[in-house]
Amino acid sequence: MEEGTKTKRTIYVGGLSDEIDEAFLVETFTTFGDVIEVQLPPANTHPSQQSEVKHKGFGFVTFASPADAQDAIDNMDLNELKGRVIRVNLARPSKVPIQPSGNRAIWESEEWLKQYAKPLAQSGGAALRAKTREGSKGVEDTEGDEDTAMEE
Repeated sequence: MEEGTKTKRTIYVGGLSDEIDEAFLVETFTTFGDVIEVQLPPANTHPSQQSEVKHKGFGFVTFASPADAQDAIDNMDLNELKGRVIRVNLARPSKVPIQPSGNRAIWESEEWLKQYAKPLAQSGGAALRAKTREGSKGVEDTEGDEDTAMEE
């Protein structure tokens, strides 16, 4: 299926209240034609924070035909749904590339670590750390002498 064809059959529904779920959207938009898919992007919450927000407040409904999608836009845009005025229009492709891992640091990916990270012994880090420790032992000894001199 061509991406352009799917886009013309998928509508954006914005301004949704928290109590609306996918089943409710299917029930609401089925009156305009056959609904193939409904998506409600989940709210981005930190795992340690429990939140009552189920979704981001918008969703996407894909119809079987572009005419059905246009009927839904014409009839539902700026109408009230569960106490909130909703916006309904054609969905547009995201301009931002979607990252499969979300907002994680790149080095948290196992693939990245396997490709770029070296074991400590091979990276030179172990030798550098040993030199730093040897150099700091001499510094610590002189620092200890200063502490005793100040106490007297």
